[in-house]
Amino acid sequence: MTPAIRTAELSKRYGSRTALHALDLTIPSGSVFGLIGPNGAGKTTTLRMLLDIIRPTSGTARVLGEDPRTGGPALRRRIGFVPGELRLEGRVKGRALLDHFADISGPVKPGAIDALAERLGLDLTRQVRTLSKGNKQKLGLVQAFMHAPELLVLDEPTSGLDPLVQREFLTMVREARENGQTVLLSSHVLSEIQQTADAVAVLSRGRVVAEGAVESLRLASIRRVRAGLADTTEDAVRTALGKLTHLRDLDVTAMGEVVRVTATVNGDIDAVVKEIARHRVVDLAVEEPDLEESVLGLYGDAASTERETAEEADRG
Repeated sequence: MTPAIRTAELSKRYGSRTALHALDLTIPSGSVFGLIGPNGAGKTTTLRMLLDIIRPTSGTARVLGEDPRTGGPALRRRIGFVPGELRLEGRVKGRALLDHFADISGPVKPGAIDALAERLGLDLTRQVRTLSKGNKQKLGLVQAFMHAPELLVLDEPTSGLDPLVQREFLTMVREARENGQTVLLSSHVLSEIQQTADAVAVLSRGRVVAEGAVESLRLASIRRVRAGLADTTEDAVRTALGKLTHLRDLDVTAMGEVVRVTATVNGDIDAVVKEIARHRVVDLAVEEPDLEESVLGLYGDAASTERETAEEADRG
């Protein structure tokens, strides 16, 4: 089966600044793929090139088997898009605006607009200019989903939405996947990625620093350790654990006869457990990090690598 999206060496430069560097990406049809990254990481740049809103400096992209630069209106009708900065104004009412979009995007099943509006709690009788940011975002979601496109490209789609509507949106994404649609989701809300995505790419400074199944990120080498130790002292524990260079945020506090230890392990946990086991262990918890902590760790690794590369270039 042809991938829904495939890029090869896709790059975008603005003068001397590289916004996206040699992106190689393959997104299978019928999957939900997440793009994670801080502001300026290259997420929106990537989406805009896939939609031919901006042109790449170099490299190639294929969207639904076609080159977005030549696919034209026929390709765009097969895509539903919510931009990161959705601007909707005017005296036109919500329903009239969606009817206009339906004429452009292609066939919309009878009742689809009303069903989506009801699910999201959107009043279609109000003028667009009177809507709050959250309600304008709902309007944007309806126009993206209403014609059941083969591909949904969603850039920060839950911006301004309340938690209940966010939950409904995530249900809509899962339903789209079950219907065989492909979803490319860019988000700062990491829980959205955790709950919906099959795979994810982490962008940092225009480069992919990690890619794979969401679970593979959560199984990164970062762990949080909490322990209670007896028959020892605060100083002895702090000295012993302080020798382990892959511990951070180490906190050792004596509470009565028990020394409480909390730390974040970035690397091999075996040495930490063995060091703790030298004492009488009252309790021990090793917690899997959430996706956010894993991703932040990856950003740190990427930044360190970039600094080292730059320093080596300077020395050369």
